[in-house]
Amino acid sequence: MQTNGIIGLIILLADIFAIIKIAKSSESTLMKVLWIAVVLVLPIIGLIAWFLAGPGDKSLKI
Repeated sequence: MQTNGIIGLIILLADIFAIIKIAKSSESTLMKVLWIAVVLVLPIIGLIAWFLAGPGDKSLKI
C-alpha cells in the first residue's frame, strides 16, 4: 500500500470540500475566486489558510 497515494487522495478530497464550501459561501464573487485560486495553486497551504481564515466570521481575510 502506498501511503503517498492515500495522503494525496485525502488532500484532494479536502481541497474539493473547501472549494465547494467556498463556492456556497456568502462572500463576494471576487473573494470566492481568490480563495479558490489559493486552494488550487497551493493545495496544502491554501487549505490550511482557508481553514484558519476563511470559514465563518473571522477578521483575517485575504
